[in-house]
Amino acid sequence: MLREFRGFAFKGNLVEIAVGLILALAFSAVVNALVEGIIMAAIAAVFGQPSFDHVVLEIGEGGSDGRILIGTFLTALVNFLIVAWVLFLVVKALNRLRRQEPTSEAPSEEIVLLREIRDQLARR
Repeated sequence: MLREFRGFAFKGNLVEIAVGLILALAFSAVVNALVEGIIMAAIAAVFGQPSFDHVVLEIGEGGSDGRILIGTFLTALVNFLIVAWVLFLVVKALNRLRRQEPTSEAPSEEIVLLREIRDQLARR
């Protein structure tokens, strides 16, 4: 049973997922610092408060019956959009880097054969 667990726990995919999760958590801290420290501070400079949490819709007489927290939703939506945009930019940059990497693969046998045929025809 111990061998089985060790085989499961140290399988390549599981380790890669764990590393990805750790990196995602670290990246999340960076994005949260960007959102809270820079973007929401800019919103506070413009609107007077560092979030939209103060935007509330009162329901009922005197507001004692209930409140709809529209601002909390708006703050979460802004945070989501910023995180999604940053992730989009990171994935786009990674895809661009992957396309620029030179491929060092040897040509397939068919390509080699076609090149030989081409060269022989050119010699005639």
